[in-house]
Amino acid sequence: MTAAWRIRPALAVEVEVLAAVHALCFADPEVAGPAWSAQAIADLMNLPGVAALIAQDEHEPLGMALIRTVVDEAEILTIGVTPAARERGLGAALTQACADTAAADGAAALYLEVAETNTPARRLYAATGFEPVGRRANYYHLGGQPVAALLLRRALDARVHG
Repeated sequence: MTAAWRIRPALAVEVEVLAAVHALCFADPEVAGPAWSAQAIADLMNLPGVAALIAQDEHEPLGMALIRTVVDEAEILTIGVTPAARERGLGAALTQACADTAAADGAAALYLEVAETNTPARRLYAATGFEPVGRRANYYHLGGQPVAALLLRRALDARVHG
């Protein structure tokens, strides 16, 4: 079955859309930190090695990601799927699109941080090949409480360009 959505590179002129999607994805302060502003996203997109992805169906954006690649390592800076689009495989597809983008840019490893308390995201990342490589105590402040971040890593085949 073909997905009812597609993932594509986001354009610099779409920062307002990316910020709106980010706000929807990170609306719950118990599970996520504050949403990023359009200016913060624009500032990141202007840095060397940063790529933005947007997932959308025919009518609306459903998810987004920002990735930074430096030499042979990449990091998912942020990734999210809107609440209405969750549980349809889009998170895994968007995560894979990040891995593909990073590999095409020469990265051999992809990193991300996730709140230790974010069980759904941790399940997704484990299912998409990420393994824990570190822990940062009190990294996030969610719902007024300090929460540790888990540092996850996924090996990539940088020779694959896709």
